[in-house]
Amino acid sequence: MSLETFLHNLHFDIDQISPSDWEVDWEDAPLAYKLYRGLPVVPLSLEVPLSLEEWEAPAKPDLRKIGHFLWYVFGLNQFCQSASAFGSNEQADNIMQSFRRTVPSGGALYPNELYMYLKMEDLPEGIYHYDVLHHRLVLLREGNFDSYAARALGNRCDVSACFGTVFVTTMFWKNFFKYNNFAYRLQGLDAGVVIGQLLEVAKRFGFAAGVYYQFLDRAFNHLLGLPEQEESVYAVIPLSVEPTSWFTNRSGIDEMVSASELCQEVTSIQNNYCVRSLKVKEFPMLTKINKASMLESTRSFQQMKAEERHCEGQAVALPHVKRISYDLASVCRNRYSPDIDFVLGKVSGKQLAALLQEATASFSYRNDLDAALDKRKSRVMLYACLNNVEGIPDGAYYYDSDTHSLQELNSGDHRLVLQYGMPAGNVNLFQVPLCLHVAGDKDFYTTALGYRGYRIQQMEAGMLVQRLLLAATALGMGGHPLLGFDAKTCDEIYRMESQGKTSLIQIPIGFYRARPWLRGNLIS
Repeated sequence: MSLETFLHNLHFDIDQISPSDWEVDWEDAPLAYKLYRGLPVVPLSLEVPLSLEEWEAPAKPDLRKIGHFLWYVFGLNQFCQSASAFGSNEQADNIMQSFRRTVPSGGALYPNELYMYLKMEDLPEGIYHYDVLHHRLVLLREGNFDSYAARALGNRCDVSACFGTVFVTTMFWKNFFKYNNFAYRLQGLDAGVVIGQLLEVAKRFGFAAGVYYQFLDRAFNHLLGLPEQEESVYAVIPLSVEPTSWFTNRSGIDEMVSASELCQEVTSIQNNYCVRSLKVKEFPMLTKINKASMLESTRSFQQMKAEERHCEGQAVALPHVKRISYDLASVCRNRYSPDIDFVLGKVSGKQLAALLQEATASFSYRNDLDAALDKRKSRVMLYACLNNVEGIPDGAYYYDSDTHSLQELNSGDHRLVLQYGMPAGNVNLFQVPLCLHVAGDKDFYTTALGYRGYRIQQMEAGMLVQRLLLAATALGMGGHPLLGFDAKTCDEIYRMESQGKTSLIQIPIGFYRARPWLRGNLIS
């Protein structure tokens, strides 16, 4: 199967990308977290702040603050037990136990890992892995790598002015074991959700951050000691509390760097780690597309031009509302993903306006694809099928964040069509007032960015999804991201074909009645 066909089927015909006889071996499932063995560890404080309502002023961080930061980005924050409505009649099989994190993940499998290059006074400079299970740092490689990291980013960031750099990686097997090739779509979205949470937490801690999607993959995989057949870096995010040069290319054409050149500058490392699975199956399509997405030379780095969007339809003005002010720590604890638990309730025009405005306003961020932060146009956008919203007729709409208004694209109640487009019946859309769709270019940016464009688009979609979930929780609602939906049907509802767009993910949002469950916070 060609990569073009693979990406098309991954979105529009998922039955074609995985074998029909695929069986999940739950007994040999991998851990949801990577565990390194035999390396120096640095415990992190579990006395995390219970509130993240006020934004801190930029200040040089210490180990304690880094621990709090990582915990709110990706840490285990709750232990839950609940009764499954879809289990067997035997009581033991109906009980579901899980460790919840501050972010959602497809199937709660968490294919992503976090690494950090840290330079602080109270611990050795070097490359660390965030051990989620034990809430600690594991030292993988000691030393100063400012020059190496800067050149792997194309000399577009003053790494020496940053106290740390976060690497978001993907371990392919961690959700391939369940979803087969469909895991590739999930992995980008999951990475985006993590990045979205990281940027929101960074604001609360007074950290400035920039997201780099373009970098020398093999150079960073080599630095972190990652076997790229199993795990690869998806995004690089430097953090700073000092004035920093972001995304400025200070190198000339003669200073172009290749990954192979950089890899020769530091010795390779092979650290021992545990994934638990005794038999890790091959995933040739994921390996193939990951290899095709890699950048070998900084000569390949580029920026994208801002794109103007025009949707024809009757404009529906939304009420003017203030940005939502909320305690991020409380929202992280209260986030709930309803499925069968949605209950129909009327959403006010102000609640809808606040949800859409907060999600899109908080989504603006520094990245290496845009020429300037204040001139960027979001590459992902919001569409919504609305029902039972005060003051707004039922119908399908596009949200124009520039004018804070809705463009009516298709009037009427579309819930029956949307429900038929869901292969699983775990969400009753007739109980959901807001069915949102994050959309993007139908060619997945492959024309501009090659195969790397697909995963970048999925990451940006995931980042917007996380902003929607945070805003919905702050407004007393819940959201349930879904990939089990018919993208073609949704595109027809919104009449996207002429715009060259497609629906990337579906997020029903509304009120809910939580099922009986036992929940305990994992903080002291």
